[in-house]
Amino acid sequence: MQTLFIISLLFIIYTYLGYPAYLIIRSKMFPRPINKEYNVQLPRVSIVIAARNEEKNMEARIKNLLDIDYPQDKYEVIIVSDGSDDQTNSIVANYSAAHKNIRLISYFPSQGKPVALNKGVKEATGEIIVFGDSRQRFEKRAVLELAANFSDPRVGCVSGELVFLEGPDSSIQKEMGAYWHYEKMVRKLESRTGSVAGATGAIYAVRKSLYTDIPRETILDDVLIPLYTILQGYRCVFDPSAVAYDYVSKDMQSELTRKIRTLAGNWQLLALEPKLLLPGANKIWWGFFSHKIFRLLVPFFLIYLFLVNFFLAGVFFMLTLAGQLLFYSAFAVACFKPSVREKRPINLIYFFVQLNYAALAGTWYFLSGNINKTWKKA
Repeated sequence: MQTLFIISLLFIIYTYLGYPAYLIIRSKMFPRPINKEYNVQLPRVSIVIAARNEEKNMEARIKNLLDIDYPQDKYEVIIVSDGSDDQTNSIVANYSAAHKNIRLISYFPSQGKPVALNKGVKEATGEIIVFGDSRQRFEKRAVLELAANFSDPRVGCVSGELVFLEGPDSSIQKEMGAYWHYEKMVRKLESRTGSVAGATGAIYAVRKSLYTDIPRETILDDVLIPLYTILQGYRCVFDPSAVAYDYVSKDMQSELTRKIRTLAGNWQLLALEPKLLLPGANKIWWGFFSHKIFRLLVPFFLIYLFLVNFFLAGVFFMLTLAGQLLFYSAFAVACFKPSVREKRPINLIYFFVQLNYAALAGTWYFLSGNINKTWKKA
């Protein structure tokens, strides 16, 4: 029991602290810079947006994409309307009539986002496919920054950075800020040492020649598509200068709904693409497991640590038990008295426990087979 306790504790420490520390050391000793160039002929770009019933966001989104700093004759916007039965199609059709680089693909009934993406890429004429969503907005230079990375022939996929704006009615600004800061740090370090294990769904790009159709049941297209490029021997890099903007989830329940589905999707990746399990085929095998899979296992080790600690004797185990009781007491207080989350240590504890609850629920969600195969909106 003592040995398993120590192993469990070390596993948790490695997952959240040891892996970033390993990446920092590796980035210093074995950096892999990207040959990003602006003074080359810009590639033709196709921006593909999968949408379903997005009449509230679509006009603002199209205006945003028409306003980017990229030559008008060098890019097109393809809106794939997946069974929309509101005004989405008519809004896009109006802009398509006025702008030759706006295209609408529509069909009915809905077949799910993965099918919409596959259809959009198939119709795209660009060398580079840029993916985004209807809700977010691109910074003016975002597409240009993404495209410049492809001057490096080793780069197959580029992830941009999602910047969260302060929403007037969000109650989890601080929690999301702390988590997202940590997540972006890990992605930057992974990019400096090789490849990122996935992309930011709101803004990423891939070479069309490397695109592989994704299964219609795919939850995490923004992870599977980049992984497909990595399995073909190319790099997936993170570029913080390619920015998209979004608002933080309204509350923790909304964020948990999104996070549980995302974490269930991480398990699904292994079922959809078994090659990810093989170190010989998956060149970022250790990074993929450290970043995407180990976090799913952490809650099981946390439960073991807490329950077993009551049966272990000695000063060290007395201290670890006292620490755990204090830790979860702080979480309980944060749940019932939200004002204490203003204190950073309490804030981090609160979000850490919620994140691990989402990992636990996501595992059950996947194992139960209760995965919505079409659209799921928080």
